[in-house]
Amino acid sequence: MDRFVGQARLEWWANQSTCLETYDIDITVTVDAVGTLRATGRHANALDTTQREGWDFLMEMDPHFSIAFPSEDRGGITVRVVEAEDGTLLLTEAPDWDGSVNVTFDLT
Repeated sequence: MDRFVGQARLEWWANQSTCLETYDIDITVTVDAVGTLRATGRHANALDTTQREGWDFLMEMDPHFSIAFPSEDRGGITVRVVEAEDGTLLLTEAPDWDGSVNVTFDLT
């Protein structure tokens, strides 16, 4: 089993050319014998009110992020993020995610 402990960056991409936001995280990653990535982490820095609102908005729209490790310019692995009540981030590889999401906005 492979293991990485360090920092990484979560990137939320609106499309192939537009990254709406990035979040630095402290992360522990394991890769099992069949190559499945699983990770836990926390935001590297506490989110201020504006950042928290942005995070919550993106998580509600679609909890899929690309993850970029040190020395990577752009994330290449898509993960589904779940945030526990204590702030722990659970990341599970989502190789079959096609990047599409159906979102409805209430503009009233």
